[in-house]
Amino acid sequence: MKAIVEYNSRKITVDISNPIDISIPIDPKRKNVNAWYIDAPKISAETEDGYEISVANGAVVNFNSIHFNPHSHITHTECVGHITEKVHSVNKNLKYFIFLAEVVTIAPLFHNGDFLIGVKQLKNALKNKKRDAIVIRTLPNLEEKKSMEYSNTNPTYLSEKAAIYLREKGIKHLLIDLPSVDKEKDEGKLLSHNAFWNTEGEIRMDATITEFIYVPNEVEDGEYLLNLMIAPFENDATPSKPVLYEIVKD
Repeated sequence: MKAIVEYNSRKITVDISNPIDISIPIDPKRKNVNAWYIDAPKISAETEDGYEISVANGAVVNFNSIHFNPHSHITHTECVGHITEKVHSVNKNLKYFIFLAEVVTIAPLFHNGDFLIGVKQLKNALKNKKRDAIVIRTLPNLEEKKSMEYSNTNPTYLSEKAAIYLREKGIKHLLIDLPSVDKEKDEGKLLSHNAFWNTEGEIRMDATITEFIYVPNEVEDGEYLLNLMIAPFENDATPSKPVLYEIVKD
């Protein structure tokens, strides 16, 4: 099944019968991805008078509550409210959901004891392409990313210069398969978050960062149509389900 989307005066044909889900879900039946020093997420049945409300226990419905943190446990999309005194809502500031995206694969550089994504790598990947969004897949791209415990591991991050480059290139939506675009322990500087959202200038309220994605190895680098779906929480960040659609070449 195909659809034609008119995008900035360009007609794009996409194969909507093969969506590519790049989100990591919360699944109580397996080990979940985790970061930032907190316990695992929980999904459990509510109780009433000591009685578990579940069909298996004789109730007519399943009635589960979910305890989680979007920054720690699941693919999530955040806005500048993540780092500002006033907690701006991503649900209010993300008003459009379909974007032209470029999937790029980056082998992190080793620099001063850290692995990072540098500006030269992004320049080589994007060249003169104009995109609304970038989807960064880091190497090695192992299945373990879906269940990794990232706390105290000093994961790969994005250099400040790389974040500035993406901002100046007009990238509004940054998606990455890491717990953060910043160094795990950086004394609270959050250099890449601040640079991408331009907090020292005209803040980019409509720009977003999506972390904890997973791009399967069979997905090729290149141009895709991105549907950035978010859950309607009035919060700085919310669980999200980014989906890529392959663009059909003429």
